[in-house]
Amino acid sequence: MTTTIKVAIAGYGNLGRGAEAAIQQSPDMSLVGVFSRRDPASVTLIDDSVPVYAMDDIEQYKDEIDVLILCGGSKSDLPEQGPALASLFNIVDSFDTHAKIPEYFAALDAPAKKANKIAMLSVGWDPGLFSINRLYGEAILPVGETYSFWGKGLSQGHSDAVRRVDGVKAGVQYTLPSESAIAKVRNGERPTLSTRDKHTRECYVVLADGADADTVRDAIVTMPDYFADYDTTVHFIDEQTLASQHNKMPHGGFVIRSGVSGTDNEQNEQVLEFALKLGSNPEFTASVLVAYARATYKMSQAGETGAKTVLDVAPALLSPKSPAQLRKELL
Repeated sequence: MTTTIKVAIAGYGNLGRGAEAAIQQSPDMSLVGVFSRRDPASVTLIDDSVPVYAMDDIEQYKDEIDVLILCGGSKSDLPEQGPALASLFNIVDSFDTHAKIPEYFAALDAPAKKANKIAMLSVGWDPGLFSINRLYGEAILPVGETYSFWGKGLSQGHSDAVRRVDGVKAGVQYTLPSESAIAKVRNGERPTLSTRDKHTRECYVVLADGADADTVRDAIVTMPDYFADYDTTVHFIDEQTLASQHNKMPHGGFVIRSGVSGTDNEQNEQVLEFALKLGSNPEFTASVLVAYARATYKMSQAGETGAKTVLDVAPALLSPKSPAQLRKELL
């Protein structure tokens, strides 16, 4: 008899809604609840038969959930929620502030181990699938360089960071890759590229009443970890323009490993590339979270504990198919 994995979602914005949709496509999973900081009566799910609970009551359900998917933001939500919830549940999140992953890993590892739980962090496409492909590239072509490009697309994490700036009523951020830089890398030129050489960032912001545009712009472009290292342009627009022209969430990008094989006397250029073109960033990220929720459950059942990342997960654990099926169908 096949086990149905009991999954719950914490946070129901774009990412949470995407997770609900992805769970519906997973025959081995059941969504047993959604937890929200909003009034549960005000939250409308895709499937109205799924209960919505107050986030403050989440501890009451610790024995009814196999894996909890955290769908909050990396800037403020996950650093608080992650360590607290890792002591109660097997969790999966999409923490994406690259520079702070080591300290966040440590913050999750201790409570998860103490509770005999798994805390799977930084799951998505970058960090996540791109991280795996960076590893593959370095391991397979040890002599070479790895390049990651993002966009053109709307970044959830960076948009969330923009919206949390004082004086911002609403806003989004787009990441734009340098086409000339990508062309050089694909050519095998292995150029030295600074952060600014590879991407630019564009923000579209609706100001709150009484907010000063220059103050808001300065707060955004100088923000550490998000905008300070990039050429960032801030456009101020009205709510109608934001709603009509910036209501989609496309994204994508490339990981390219450019290297050489062979000997010093006879080398061959090798280029390994992984690419994504996404119609909906949050729905795709949520789909990755759901696949890793399955892996988290399997690893927990096998007795593993503590913080984990995508680099610690065997690919077969992501699939609902048996190892024998995978060997027959995919190998």
